Amino acid sequence: MTTTLQQIAKDTCIVRNTAGRKGRTIAVSPGSTASRFLHYGRIVLDAGNAPLRFETGGMETGLVCLKGSAAVRANGESFTLEKFDSLYIPRGAAVEVVPGAGGCDLAEIAAPVDRSYPLQLVKFADVRKDSGLHLNVGKESNQREVNILIGKNVEAGRIMAGVTFSAPGNWTSWPPHEHAAMLEEAYLYIDMPAPAYGVQLVYTNGAEPELATIVHEGDVVLMPQGYHPNVSAPGSSINFLWMMAAIREGEDRQFGVVNVQPEYAAGGSGLEASHK
Repeated sequence: MTTTLQQIAKDTCIVRNTAGRKGRTIAVSPGSTASRFLHYGRIVLDAGNAPLRFETGGMETGLVCLKGSAAVRANGESFTLEKFDSLYIPRGAAVEVVPGAGGCDLAEIAAPVDRSYPLQLVKFADVRKDSGLHLNVGKESNQREVNILIGKNVEAGRIMAGVTFSAPGNWTSWPPHEHAAMLEEAYLYIDMPAPAYGVQLVYTNGAEPELATIVHEGDVVLMPQGYHPNVSAPGSSINFLWMMAAIREGEDRQFGVVNVQPEYAAGGSGLEASHK
């Protein structure tokens, strides 16, 4: 597993239509994409499908329910996940997923860790009640809602995750910021029914961005380094599940510690409330 920064390149930083197959699929992993530690997959099951079983092995894993509902059993404990509920599962666990009456669509986020951390359920309703996890960020043309699902509220080694919803036509991840020395990241675009789309930038050089691409629901863009603002098409929102993996287990697992692009740094990052 390489310890050097991965390059920003279309072939390794964009994965399209990651919800296009049923069952369990892995779309992001070291070697095939521009990640060093981060893994992302999808579990899409119809109602009545047989239980899906897998083991976490040497990776801690977060499951985030994107659609439908699921009964998840891990290490002998049972949980029900509904939209945007999350379950943190430690390494070395046996997992079983049973789809609910409307089927289920789960994002699977994972990274290798040396330690074992506690199994923990995070209900989205509880996140929205916590001012340190539910943030209204930005103003005017960059207003958005940020929800930290797996962050300081969960004891873990590397992974963090949350969901961001923009106001229609607005920018997010603004002001442009980067955190490549501590965290690698990917965005999975969600809840953007056609014809909605967004534009995602990833760059180290603002004059000639290394990556500028249109994104639709189900696409993933990786940010192995560089600034990564995005914008939604007029009249629609750009919404995404953000997924991070810390470079150094434990030590680098800090949300909101970012370097803002110098030209825009005077007003701060907008994420300061997450440190409370």
